[in-house]
Amino acid sequence: MSQDPRHAGDQPPFKHAKEQDHPGSESSMNPRPDYGEKSYVGYGRLKNKVAVVTGADSGIGRAVALAYAREGADIVVSYLNEDEDANESKRVVEASGRQCLLVKGDLSQDAECKNLIEKTIQKFKKIDILVNNHAYQGKSVQSIEELDYERVLHCFKTNIIAFFATTRYAVPHMKPGSSIINTGSIQAYKPSAPILDYASTKGAITAFTKGLAQELVCKGIRVNQVAPGPVWTPLIEQSFPQEKNEQFGKQSPMQRPAQPVELAPSYVFLASNEGTYVNGAILGVTGGSPIN
Repeated sequence: MSQDPRHAGDQPPFKHAKEQDHPGSESSMNPRPDYGEKSYVGYGRLKNKVAVVTGADSGIGRAVALAYAREGADIVVSYLNEDEDANESKRVVEASGRQCLLVKGDLSQDAECKNLIEKTIQKFKKIDILVNNHAYQGKSVQSIEELDYERVLHCFKTNIIAFFATTRYAVPHMKPGSSIINTGSIQAYKPSAPILDYASTKGAITAFTKGLAQELVCKGIRVNQVAPGPVWTPLIEQSFPQEKNEQFGKQSPMQRPAQPVELAPSYVFLASNEGTYVNGAILGVTGGSPIN
């Protein structure tokens, strides 16, 4: 029997939700996000591929890393500094029978983007899939006057300039049939003033995706984007006050946030041969909120 989508994940209020400091920890969340360890079933759609997934220590990134591993890919888990969460991602990838390389580093720095790709090539000799997923989302604010220059600069360096850098370093190692998938957001279409710097970078990612797709298809490399709606990840608890976290996702048409596992199949589709004619697309996984 098909599952009612309104009840496929935890429902707010999340009585034990709290406010965390940046960058947030998945192991500290209650309820814990569902990234698919008990439910995701792979079918070998990415057999023997090598996938670099940034921000893969938790949230959407971990769900994608797990799904890709169960589809047969070896995984490079790129993360900032959340060692406990990253090691959990490595555990579930290796439990799926695939190799996992952890690469720690701040991708707001060009040298760290280069290091990520160099370590991937040293270990696996190739890159078949690049998932630009990492993001910085600062504390929500009351006024644009609180969005100072340094915060906005850091947000753009992390969320979009780093996408340029990882892609620039990865493309020379990608062959026809490879895929780049960027994580956007419904914030590109329905921006929230309290996180306007973050929302603005997501708009930039949409333009980046569409333009890059036109260039790289000439090399046989497809570029697409997944645009999530509200998703229960550490990014939420480290950005918003506790009272908002407790009701997170309630305003969605589904009246709940997505769980990371619900995003993973979209990334699998876009990376697999089932999506060979999909290029420059924005795949909205928003629970019903329009992306136009």
